[in-house]
Amino acid sequence: MLQNILEQGTITTLFQPIYDISKQEVLGFEALSRGVGCLEMPERLFQAASTHNKLSELELLCREKAIERFVTQQLPGKLFLNVSPSALLDPSHPRGETRDLVEKYGLATNRVVIEVTEQDRVDDGFLLLKTIEHYRQLGFNIAIDDLGAGYSGLKQWSELCPEYVKVDRYFIDFCDQSIVKREFLKSIIELAKATSTSVIAEGIERIEELALLEKLGIVNAQGFLLAYPQTEPVIELDASQWSALNLKPQVPSNEHSISIGWLAMAQNAIHQCTQCKDAHKNFELDKKLMSLAVVNEHREPIGLLHRDQLTEVFAAPYGHALYAKKSVMELMDKQPLIVDENAQLDQVSQQITEQEFDIRRHIIITREGKYLGLAPLRDILKHITEEKIRHAQHANPLTMLPGNVAINEAIETRLRKQSGFSLAYIDLNHFKQFNDLYGYASGDSVIKLLAEVTVQACENSPCFVGHIGGDDFMVVFDGDDAQQLCHQIISDFEQQSKAFFTPEHVKSGGYWATNREGQKQFVPLLTLSIGLVRPDLDSCKNSHQVAALATDAKKEAKRYRNSYLFVCNRRRPTVSTVRHGQTQTECSA
Repeated sequence: MLQNILEQGTITTLFQPIYDISKQEVLGFEALSRGVGCLEMPERLFQAASTHNKLSELELLCREKAIERFVTQQLPGKLFLNVSPSALLDPSHPRGETRDLVEKYGLATNRVVIEVTEQDRVDDGFLLLKTIEHYRQLGFNIAIDDLGAGYSGLKQWSELCPEYVKVDRYFIDFCDQSIVKREFLKSIIELAKATSTSVIAEGIERIEELALLEKLGIVNAQGFLLAYPQTEPVIELDASQWSALNLKPQVPSNEHSISIGWLAMAQNAIHQCTQCKDAHKNFELDKKLMSLAVVNEHREPIGLLHRDQLTEVFAAPYGHALYAKKSVMELMDKQPLIVDENAQLDQVSQQITEQEFDIRRHIIITREGKYLGLAPLRDILKHITEEKIRHAQHANPLTMLPGNVAINEAIETRLRKQSGFSLAYIDLNHFKQFNDLYGYASGDSVIKLLAEVTVQACENSPCFVGHIGGDDFMVVFDGDDAQQLCHQIISDFEQQSKAFFTPEHVKSGGYWATNREGQKQFVPLLTLSIGLVRPDLDSCKNSHQVAALATDAKKEAKRYRNSYLFVCNRRRPTVSTVRHGQTQTECSA
């Protein structure tokens, strides 16, 4: 198979855009190669080439195909080519071949970036450095790929002096929720500034990750959130897409998250004109009093006066004489954290994380802009920690969406309140065959895609999205747009999931695979089955009864080959299908 690929040149090139999000334009495209048959996926393809000592030959073929397609499609920006150090250092690897290829197809060398992966061990660092310098003298740019994932790390960076470094996706994945990853990224940014290197974040799949990276100052971004690899890639994002990406990320919904107002301690504030000696008397009268909010004439908080700071000043020589009659504005903290009483703990947690606060301090809580009370930072962090632990115990580790316990609680809450709702059971079709062919990593990515598509479809509607496990999800809809949102989930998933298949499989609408009986069968592309129910609040007494209705509806939907939506109002639903965006619904009582 490998020899046929090399002789016939049957390599398909996909291009994934790399965007400069500060300028909202494309920086360039990374070329990704695919083979055919059992060697379609790059891991198997290059492993086979390495095993048969054909790595250099394969890399040159992939390089030529990429350059040819890049020029033929007249793609803008730079072309990023993955190059293995093993191939570069192979004595049989022809010198000057890449330069000859760009000249053959009329591409300027300064538009080509040689990506040297950091995952391969290099024994002869001097020879690699000499080889890379040869490329640079020819006019090529240099990039280190997968920074942080391999062997040489910062040593290779300092020696190769690349124009670009691409941070390994491990440090991007949920970086907004990891202090360690965030600090690593900060260190990379500082080093990049010192060495005049451009940083590229790859593997971005969530808007929260993009928001953090932009805030940290990383402007070059690549990942499924922006665009999938395609043979004919997206060159520009339109204004609405950029606008959507620039929206402030929504804090994940937690129905049991309390408002910060519940932690507010009713405590008198002092006016901004209060003298320090009078404020000191307040602290002397109440030994437990640690802080005093300072307000203006409209009872709007403008600062926070701390006991220890005032005591320290008064204890200093002449301190009492100097500050006794001065306004508390002289000594107060002029930038305290002020939050509205309706702010959720998750939101406050993010603000605390982004700033540095003394654990002994307090947060000022307001109601409609007026002073309401104080909340000890220690108590806030205690509640946040308890919530995070509780969420982590019941969340799905792959998607971090609420699991079975939270789903059941969401349903039970609505039943107790007699609040009408709809429940959708979402399930992937043909997932096992996909998993077997494309591997578990691709399978996990598809599940994460379904989670993201579902969350994004529901972000502007009152919904609760949960992950049962595997490829099963449930959504609780509080509004009347459940069917419309299910349509959108199906449409968006079918469109975006095609990026996980080879172009040949997409064109054929599926692929041939062997079933458990050893027989060949044609497997369609991934589709969705959705069962949607609106339970009768009088007859459904618990979450298990409601879930059983949704499960039955989902089973009916799975009887069909394509994506189907099965809808029922109460107990005896009849088939309701969705095909190419058209739905017909019949429900019986």
